[in-house]
Amino acid sequence: KWRIVLRDNGRQWEDWKQVSAFYSSNGIQTTKYTWFTFLPQNLLGQFHRLGNLYFFFLVVLNWFPQVEVFHREITMLPLVVVLLASMTKDALEDYRKYQYDKAINFTRTRVYDK
Repeated sequence: KWRIVLRDNGRQWEDWKQVSAFYSSNGIQTTKYTWFTFLPQNLLGQFHRLGNLYFFFLVVLNWFPQVEVFHREITMLPLVVVLLASMTKDALEDYRKYQYDKAINFTRTRVYDK
């Protein structure tokens, strides 16, 4: 498809709506997550780290009575603390990216016209 650029002289305003429906907006989006994908994507990213997998393996191993060394809750504590801290950091970072994108997308721009 070809992109049609129309001058803003008032006569072609009705045509602009029809032509611009084929193209996406010219907005910036650098965020990594949405409200629905934050938890699964973040957990997947957290468990790609070897240290988190090691602690998860210890938690799973400690649920078997034959291998249990500590109480189950005590074994889960380091993993939960690290995951919550990392999730909080990622959520704040992604929210700041969202705010920055929103600020850039709503700034006024100038269009060069001969």
